[in-house]
Amino acid sequence: MNKLLIVGTVAFDAIETPFGKTDKILGGAGTFIGLSASHFNLQSAIVSVVGDDFPQEYIDLLTARNIDVSGLEIVKGGKTFFWSGRYHNDMNSRDTLATELNVLADFNPIVPEHFKNADVVMLGNLHPIVQTGVLNQMTQKPKLVVLDTMNFWMDCALPELLDVIKRVDVITINDEEARQLSGEYSLVKAAAKIHTMGPKYVVIKKGEHGALIFHDEHIFFAPALPLADVFDPTGAGDTFAGGFAGFITQQGDISFETMKTAIIQGSNLASFCVEQFGTERMLSLKKEEVNERLKQFKALTQFEIELQ
Repeated sequence: MNKLLIVGTVAFDAIETPFGKTDKILGGAGTFIGLSASHFNLQSAIVSVVGDDFPQEYIDLLTARNIDVSGLEIVKGGKTFFWSGRYHNDMNSRDTLATELNVLADFNPIVPEHFKNADVVMLGNLHPIVQTGVLNQMTQKPKLVVLDTMNFWMDCALPELLDVIKRVDVITINDEEARQLSGEYSLVKAAAKIHTMGPKYVVIKKGEHGALIFHDEHIFFAPALPLADVFDPTGAGDTFAGGFAGFITQQGDISFETMKTAIIQGSNLASFCVEQFGTERMLSLKKEEVNERLKQFKALTQFEIELQ
């Protein structure tokens, strides 16, 4: 089986939406990416850090899905990264109520020896210096390096972010971030500008409006499945990234055609993530449900037309 190395937060979230609120629950970019990628036939490992307040039962949830946690550092006497947020009625905008870096503030990633030759590396949303630190530990060049980032790092660590962007094959960001990074309003022009920074592929996430992938002169659009209820959007972007990277790792092929299918796979899994709080839905998700919804995606976009 091919190997996927995942770098990202393993954390506590406390979430409030119009549908209710939670106390501290399992969250973090690395967690969502790992759970999503576990739906594919591959070997995966998470590189992250938690405090000794992180429950063993949460670690067991990851290992039960064949996720290697030997790169998950547990800091004795430390507290786990915590984020709290409140979503507005439109579920697209939110207020951050609390961000406690805790052990993440001094995180020095250590890649397990048996994953230093991973086929695909998925760099979740973390400080660019941490992302670079992981790439520096790889003993052979991965087939594909995927980077997720956000406007926060563009605001406070842009030189370091640009350095790591030079070394990746795929960048995944949302439309607002693509505009900020490139200085272009048109997403076509934004993607072209970001190409010149290093990535061969630019994935622009548009939330409930789907996702776009750009490669040279080629563009592919994947819709988001219209859902009657969006319960909690937390982790949907990371779930998308995990499905995208997981499918490519399983296939062992990094062609644009594979990436087009990978975007659909990522969108499909993300559509489940939003149906319950936090990781709840991803933890109960069955293969039959995934396949059934893939059929819905296919029906959503398939049509025949006669050109006159």
